[in-house]
Amino acid sequence: MVHLTDDDFERLLGEVFEALPDDMVRGLENVAISFEDQPIAQRPRLFGQYRGHPLTTRGVYGFGELPDRITLYKNNLEEHSADLDALRARVRITLVHEIGHYFGLDDAKLRELGWA
Repeated sequence: MVHLTDDDFERLLGEVFEALPDDMVRGLENVAISFEDQPIAQRPRLFGQYRGHPLTTRGVYGFGELPDRITLYKNNLEEHSADLDALRARVRITLVHEIGHYFGLDDAKLRELGWA
């Protein structure tokens, strides 16, 4: 298990996001990406979660719409990572997985693509 301060985790998340290919993030707009600890009693245990309306099901966004949200669960990611490299890889996979949901991909398709 690896543990980072919130500042270090935020920096790692930013680095991972910035390293994603342009074609993966080009259409990403009005999406807030954040992290928090998932409450211990909450089930199922998740690495991340997308909350919003995927592009494939939404109409036209109007002025003042609240952003969709991608939340990474720091405590769960750290708990399942043996070292910093493993954490970085798990953050990348989770971030890409949740971005995939934004673009309308379901878990079956994400598994097929290797991002679940």
